[in-house]
Amino acid sequence: MSDDPASSSPSPFDAMLCFDVYAANLAFGRVYKPLLDPLGLTYPQFLVMLSLWMADGQSVGRIGETLGLDSSTLTPLIKRLEGASLVTRLRDTRDERRVLVSLTPQGAALKSEADRVLTCVTRNTGLESETARQLREQLRQLRRALQQPLKG
Repeated sequence: MSDDPASSSPSPFDAMLCFDVYAANLAFGRVYKPLLDPLGLTYPQFLVMLSLWMADGQSVGRIGETLGLDSSTLTPLIKRLEGASLVTRLRDTRDERRVLVSLTPQGAALKSEADRVLTCVTRNTGLESETARQLREQLRQLRRALQQPLKG
């Protein structure tokens, strides 16, 4: 037993849901990094690619809505993906304010690797599929609640 009084008192982090979410996010990052490094992708870039693998040729705005990112965050990510020859960006001919993002053949070819990454990460959570589904729904409820105006 430790004589350090700090070790015997409860941690303020024990009651902080936000800390557990933050710590889980960091743990996910540690799982994803060695899987995504060989693909040359960061986790946010991987999310953009997942969005495009679901529906190619999306506008930057649509991708941003899907991922909850604004264009000032998303545009540099997409430019790096373009620099890696994974996507192309073109102005929409019907509305030049919109930029459409499409997969290149090289970007489309990464999808099979992405499926492997997702399977590996899912396996590493240690959660049964129903438990994972329930947790996802609870986290979505939490996110929706936190997106509401602040209740002073």
